[in-house]
Amino acid sequence: MKRLLMILCLLLATPLMAVEPDEVLDDPALEERARAISANVRCVVCQNEPIDSSNAGVARDLRVLIRERLVAGDTNQQVYDFLVLRYGDFVLFKPPFKPSTYALWIGPFAILFLGILAVVVMLARRPRAPASATTGLSSEEQDALDKLLKEDPPK
Repeated sequence: MKRLLMILCLLLATPLMAVEPDEVLDDPALEERARAISANVRCVVCQNEPIDSSNAGVARDLRVLIRERLVAGDTNQQVYDFLVLRYGDFVLFKPPFKPSTYALWIGPFAILFLGILAVVVMLARRPRAPASATTGLSSEEQDALDKLLKEDPPK
């Protein structure tokens, strides 16, 4: 039981282990700002992981860089601007809405619209089902079928 509890604690603490003790700032307010910025910056190696929880070397360098910029007196926006200047809009989890990122913001909706349009066109071109299941019968067969349907079932 102790072993299971210990493993569970290690698994839950894994994201916290990415920020190494030598990176943590002495000023709690600056450290909180650094954590907030790091949570919104994408690791350029891991791509879908914030640098705050990434163990990649580049992520560590970015965390240190962010803390250095904050200690130097930069605002959060100045830090974001510096990172975008260096790594491009890709480094942000929420890139700004501008011409170079229109595809990122509009692309998923355009693909959804095109998919719905394709389904509608496919359904419109589909041959219609016959009005009744007996359409393919000759008049003699239809008369025989009507006669059988009118008879009382055997008892």
